[in-house]
Amino acid sequence: MRRALLVGIDRYRTAPQLYGCVSDAEALEGALVRNDDRSPNYRCELLTSEKDGAVEAAHVRHALERLFDNPNADVLFYFSGHGTANSWGGHLMMHGSTQHDPGFPMSELVLRANQFARASRRNVLIMLDCCYAGAAGNDDEMVGNLEDEARLQEGVTILAAARPRQKAVETVGHGAFTRLVLGALDGGAADVRGRVSAAPVYAYAEAVLGALDQRPIYKSHAASLEPIRRCYPAVPDDILRQLPGLFPQSDDVYKLAPSYERKHPDAVPEHVALFQTFKRLQVAQLLRCESGLDMYDTALAFETVLLTPLGRFYWELADAGQL
Repeated sequence: MRRALLVGIDRYRTAPQLYGCVSDAEALEGALVRNDDRSPNYRCELLTSEKDGAVEAAHVRHALERLFDNPNADVLFYFSGHGTANSWGGHLMMHGSTQHDPGFPMSELVLRANQFARASRRNVLIMLDCCYAGAAGNDDEMVGNLEDEARLQEGVTILAAARPRQKAVETVGHGAFTRLVLGALDGGAADVRGRVSAAPVYAYAEAVLGALDQRPIYKSHAASLEPIRRCYPAVPDDILRQLPGLFPQSDDVYKLAPSYERKHPDAVPEHVALFQTFKRLQVAQLLRCESGLDMYDTALAFETVLLTPLGRFYWELADAGQL
């Protein structure tokens, strides 16, 4: 089973208190534990200032050792709290962080993730909702250059709330970035099949945050886009697999008739059932009426329907046996 370590720190000894970081971690746990169909997703470990008191770097290191001790599952690390940066790079601030001991180095986090991904050939997703989060993964061989190119092992992906020299903000009850991540995982970034992966989560958050807001960062060396979570699909796979049978070629058209409309005197049950499938495909933007009429009028006028470009994409997947 996939595993996740979720860290949220509101209380600090040497930095201003925060008010949404523990809530961030707890809400993300609720989103990750199960998919929409209640199937298990991630086994989560929660490390928060509310539950565990003063969270220090040693606690995070021990928790990371547990996270990375099984090479047979993908892992996720999440942090919400203060972040800082100095001439030695970015750091996740801990409860007792000071100027000379700023916290847990982002470079150490990424090093551990790279080592795990290299040894296990599994995927690692790092999500950071803190100031200067975009410094994570950047080449730290050039001290002080927070914005040098990233070095990530294949399988490692980073979603950061802000650019390397930019602050992240809290909204009511949550970090601005995490609030959007939660919306994305709830289905806002799901594809037609209900799959939510890291790249669409970034696209969802980046689109909502304006040009003058904090700018999230996406860094990835991924060979595949594994879903973080599965939501209810707009169109189930068993319907998508029917596409090559309904449209022998992806650009073929299908002619309707009044017998497809259930209230018509000439209605045929098999046609009516297929008409419902076509309407579901239309709502998911996989199918359109060639004439521009609605589905009802298309059937009455003996007009045709055809797949949209997105529909043709899923036709290709179904035809190749990949659904």
